[in-house]
Amino acid sequence: MTTVVDLSAFADLIDLASERVGGAAIAANDDFFAPKENLLKASRPVFREDEYTDRGKWMDGWETRRRREPGHDWCIVRLGLPGEIRGVVVDTRHFVGNAPEACAIEACEASAEASAVELERAAWFEILPKILLAPDFENAFPALAGRRATHVRLHIFPDGGVARLRLYGAAVPDWDRLARESEIDLAAAENGGLVVAASDMHFGNRQHLVFPGAPRGMKDGWETRRRRGPGHDWAILRLGHEGLVRKIVLDTTHFKGNAPGACSVEGVRAPDASMEELAGASAPWREILPRTPVKPDAVRELRNEVRDAGPVTHARLNIFPDGGVARLRLVGTLARRPA
Repeated sequence: MTTVVDLSAFADLIDLASERVGGAAIAANDDFFAPKENLLKASRPVFREDEYTDRGKWMDGWETRRRREPGHDWCIVRLGLPGEIRGVVVDTRHFVGNAPEACAIEACEASAEASAVELERAAWFEILPKILLAPDFENAFPALAGRRATHVRLHIFPDGGVARLRLYGAAVPDWDRLARESEIDLAAAENGGLVVAASDMHFGNRQHLVFPGAPRGMKDGWETRRRRGPGHDWAILRLGHEGLVRKIVLDTTHFKGNAPGACSVEGVRAPDASMEELAGASAPWREILPRTPVKPDAVRELRNEVRDAGPVTHARLNIFPDGGVARLRLVGTLARRPA
């Protein structure tokens, strides 16, 4: 039986469908009142009391017309990061008298270029059985255990509006393709990388460090509060695959008066270590990048400065004493061919 869960259950996962990582709503049977593209906005839905369009009330979401015949409405989404979906949020905020009564979600694996017609012939599998939705609420559910997905199909019963669709999970890259590359970003979200812990993320989410593409502003990076005591801030990354780091790209774009003064990077080969063990003082971290001055609002590539730490499964970015970093790229080679 599927039950509503707390949103905090997905705190350590990435929204694989967000427009921020390349997700796109590619087809819907109807979006008369509000376009399907709104579903994947990274921003929180808003409500504008007195705003109307020539079709009706302006709504920050996807909204279909009132259905007068049997059936239900649907929308197909191409994930920005193909992967395994572990949790879903069907956000109906601000849809009070016009939310769907229920929803269901299917997923499939197909070519990124597949058309809606081609997707009709795909082997769809259920990740969320039909379940009642609460209006004006972030409805969060665990996803049924499945396999790698590239697309999802949201069914709403019978019609109505959904503000946002969040599909939380872990990216599962195409390792056959990546294994042929001479070097890859071992930490990138699209390659399965994940920021599993950080000392602080008061101003910016730690997952932004491994997001694809250039940062879009300070809010699109990881930023800690101002440190008033001893110590320094840090973030621990689990690499998408065990590898050898050859180059580091530290991107502080948009962080001008609040970039760290210096940084360092360490690595460890500990595929089965717990988070407590990795964050503990006894973890056998090895130096990859010695303490190095950080340039504000700049993209800095470091290759000659990188030390050979051997194969690593995790990396720790240390910033001194605090501040903001937009992206961290750990470029290197796979330690072995993925299974």
